[in-house]
Amino acid sequence: MLNIPVLRWGKEYTSLEVEPVVHFATGEEIASVSQANGGIIQRDMRQLKKARNILREIPISQLIETIKKAGDLYESGTLPLGDGSQTPDDFVHQQSASTGLPEHMCRSNMGKNSFVLNNMEQILSCLTRGLDLDILTRGYGIEERGVVVSYQAQCSALGAVLPSNSPGVHTLWLPVIPLQMGLVLKPGPQEPWTPYRMIAAFIEAGIPREVFALYPGGPDAGAAVLGACERAMIFGGTATVEQYKGNPRVQAHGPGFSKILLGDDVVDQWEDYIDMMAESIYCNSGRGCINCSGVWASRHTKEIAEALAERLGPIEAKPPEDPEAGLAAFTVPGMARAIWNMIEQDLKENGVTHATGKHGDRLVEQERCGYLRPTIVHCESPENAIAKKEYMYPFSTVVQCPESEMLAKIGPTLVCSAITNNEQLIQGLSDATHIDRLNIGPIPTSRLNWLQPHEGNIIDFLYRSRAYQVTEERLAALRQS
Repeated sequence: MLNIPVLRWGKEYTSLEVEPVVHFATGEEIASVSQANGGIIQRDMRQLKKARNILREIPISQLIETIKKAGDLYESGTLPLGDGSQTPDDFVHQQSASTGLPEHMCRSNMGKNSFVLNNMEQILSCLTRGLDLDILTRGYGIEERGVVVSYQAQCSALGAVLPSNSPGVHTLWLPVIPLQMGLVLKPGPQEPWTPYRMIAAFIEAGIPREVFALYPGGPDAGAAVLGACERAMIFGGTATVEQYKGNPRVQAHGPGFSKILLGDDVVDQWEDYIDMMAESIYCNSGRGCINCSGVWASRHTKEIAEALAERLGPIEAKPPEDPEAGLAAFTVPGMARAIWNMIEQDLKENGVTHATGKHGDRLVEQERCGYLRPTIVHCESPENAIAKKEYMYPFSTVVQCPESEMLAKIGPTLVCSAITNNEQLIQGLSDATHIDRLNIGPIPTSRLNWLQPHEGNIIDFLYRSRAYQVTEERLAALRQS
């Protein structure tokens, strides 16, 4: 069994208080993780500015090359972990065992993280619109047009309170080190594996260990990270998003309520898009905020629901080591049943039909965990309560709604894939401020383009563009530098 310490600006710290990480199916203890309390974190955060000072001594171009090496180490290397070591296979087994995610999905998520690290130069170029990255180091410089610009860093380190349910979210904080800011991470209790392995890869590749802090712990640890860091991310439900709404210091990531819209000009060819719909709902066991939770159309909605039910309804829960496993376990006892009880209540409403009902029970309970099999529900109206719900498994409603009312009815939407050639509808979608990522055409909601921002541009979150004027003499000196 591994003993995993707290990492306090690169220094390992073993606490008296520890928490076990256990196998979701057997209860076997996989690791013992030291716990940090709020007092320790607040004390350590007095040294916050050191992280940025250290990283600003290393050119961004050099940091980018170093993290490419870290990406390869993360995906393929044997790295230190606590009082032991971890191979890529160890990582996959351990992550699957504690989160319930099938092993092949854990391996796939490793590839996504490695891809982002190996393509960081292109990603940052796109996110900054080709800005000379040295301007971020100095805080000012000259654009290609000869204009003086200034980007002022809003923090010395990014804090992040990480979840346990979806390892893919870690791509959101990977650009922070090449942006010359430290990392203060509070890992999810069931998923310490990704942040610890990633930081080990960074250090092994040559990033100074003093710029990293990892604080496993309870709610007070998360609150301390959010309170001490000038910029922070947190992942949670709708209540979490509402709590931090309007707070410029905290970027809250919650449910996506991602949707597929079929315009009236293409809806009669709905059968051509069933594969794309199924992929959007089922990919990565439906655990991501980018998974589709609603298909909207003005007609043929019952047929669409039946077709999706035929495609996804028969899928069974399989052991995580099975290469064909497509469903993740709910590892918290009773959670799967609680979710299904809520769904059953909504299925009683008039105008709501459970399309996957004829394919067997959706709830599969085991001794220490539970599964929910893919669920497709037809709604005759956007006003049906279940049409506004999202769940952490392959669940989707198919909602009948006139095209003219869709934009007003869909509500907040992280990813919208709109299948239409109607220019008026496309313009309306483009102008809609309640849609974040917009795909025009049959692009699965779950298919990301890493060269595009996800839920806000991290550059805009970490830096402030401001006015910066200089004399002609100073401008001439800048041009020569």
